[in-house]
Amino acid sequence: MNLGCDKELPYIIEKREFVTPGELLAEGDFNAGKNTYREGGKIYASRLGLVNHVGKNVYIVALKGAYMPSSGDLIIGKVIDMRLSGWIVDISAPYTAMLFTSDAMGRSFNARRDEMTDYLDVGDLVLAKVFAVDRTRDPVLSVRENGLGKITHGHVIKILPAKIPRVIGKKGSMINLVKRETDSYITIGQNGLILVSGRKPEMEALAIKAIHMIEEDAHITGLTDRVSEMLTKEKEKIMPNVERKEQANE
Repeated sequence: MNLGCDKELPYIIEKREFVTPGELLAEGDFNAGKNTYREGGKIYASRLGLVNHVGKNVYIVALKGAYMPSSGDLIIGKVIDMRLSGWIVDISAPYTAMLFTSDAMGRSFNARRDEMTDYLDVGDLVLAKVFAVDRTRDPVLSVRENGLGKITHGHVIKILPAKIPRVIGKKGSMINLVKRETDSYITIGQNGLILVSGRKPEMEALAIKAIHMIEEDAHITGLTDRVSEMLTKEKEKIMPNVERKEQANE
């Protein structure tokens, strides 16, 4: 049903209405503007955001910070439901993703002999890659590569997806600094979730503090030096306590 009043431009979606990728916006004599695409005589949304139109131009005002999955993305998700075919995973996107049992098990699922909860259960966190993205269905995940699958240790924190490049830094300079100074293992999900696992709890907490500092101060110049200075000062406070604990445990 057309909601617009312009007979020459039969807009399907009204101005300022919230839409998700793949949603039909309009059909008729119009132009596909920013964050939209045309298929045949119809225009669809390619980004999460708000619809607008000026004259014959239809476009989307994208919502800042929203994660939009792309094939090949490394993500961290949370299992929120199960089906016989697989697990439904919250990936902090406008829609959920699907991880099929055949992918996680490496073979076909047999309901008589297989127990899905032996692999993943509701509430579990999983490190996965986006295998396929199609506007007609939810994204499909894969855990077939080494190192992927259920997360069993460490802490997962969440930041704005738009700040992920700043956390990584140029050629990985920022995240490598944090890893080196805190002796922590850090895995960054493109959807804004980050897994931090430190050899010592105090260092793990410091790595998390550094990541949040980078997120909050992403707009500040000379941030790498500021983070390095903070890590050095905090380590000077922490290390005496760590050394005392180690000596007490000997």
